[in-house]
Amino acid sequence: MNIFNSLILGLVEGITEFLPISSTAHLIISSKLLNIPQTEFQKFFEVFIQSGAILAVVVIYWKVILRNRNLIINIILSFIPTAVVGLLLHKIIKGVFFESFTLIATSLFIIGLLFIVYEYLLKNKYVKAEKKIIQMTIIQALLIGVGQSLAVVPGVSRAGAVILTMLIMGFNREESALYSFVLAVPTLLAASAFDFIKTKPEIIFTGNNPLFLMIGLITSFFSAMIAIKWFIKFLQKNTLTYFGIYRIALSIFTYLVL
Repeated sequence: MNIFNSLILGLVEGITEFLPISSTAHLIISSKLLNIPQTEFQKFFEVFIQSGAILAVVVIYWKVILRNRNLIINIILSFIPTAVVGLLLHKIIKGVFFESFTLIATSLFIIGLLFIVYEYLLKNKYVKAEKKIIQMTIIQALLIGVGQSLAVVPGVSRAGAVILTMLIMGFNREESALYSFVLAVPTLLAASAFDFIKTKPEIIFTGNNPLFLMIGLITSFFSAMIAIKWFIKFLQKNTLTYFGIYRIALSIFTYLVL
C-alpha cells in the first residue's frame, strides 16, 4: 500500500459504492491489478473507507432522513437482517468470500443478467415499477433487508441487491436508488465499526497506515458525492440495462484474466 494506491482505491470505493456494480468486487479487482496483497490491513482499509461514502449520503440527504420518521423506522427494519447475517458469517466473508474470484465473477454475472431480464419485463409491461418509499410496509422493509444481506457475497452489490429487491416489489428506480443510499448509512457504519473493533490496533496504526486510511476516506467522500448525484440523474432518463451489461462484461474479464 502507498499513497497512490489509497487514492485509487478511495476513488473506486466512492464511485462504485452507490452504483449497482459492487464496490467490494471493484476494490478486490483493483487491488489485484495494483498487486496489493490481501493482508489484514488491506481488508480493513476496504471496509473503513466506506465511511467516506456514508458521510456523502448524510451530507446530501440529512434533511430527507430527519423529516421522515417512517423512513427511519423502515431503514432500521431493513438493517436488522443484514446485521444478523454479517455477524454470523463475518469470518467466512473475510476469509473465504473475499478470496474467490470465481465467486465474484459469478455474482457479477447473475445480478447483471437479472437487471437485463427485469428491464425487458418492465419494457414489455409484464411488471410495474410505480411505488414510492412512502408506501413501503414493515414486511417489505424486512424483505429488502434480506435482499441486502445477499451482498455479503462480493460481486452481488449492496446497492444492486436493494434496488433489484425493490424493483421486484414494484418500487420505481429512483425511489429504490434513494432507499439504497439511506440504508447504506447504518449498514456501512456498522460494518466499519465492527471491523475496527475486530482488527488489532497495531495493524491499523503501524507506519503510514493511518495516512493511507485518511486519504482513502476523503477521496471516497468526494467521489461518492459526485456518483450519487449522477446516478439519480441517470435513472431519470435511462434503465439499469446498461449496468447489467457492464456487470456481465466485468464478470467475463474477472473470470478470464484474474
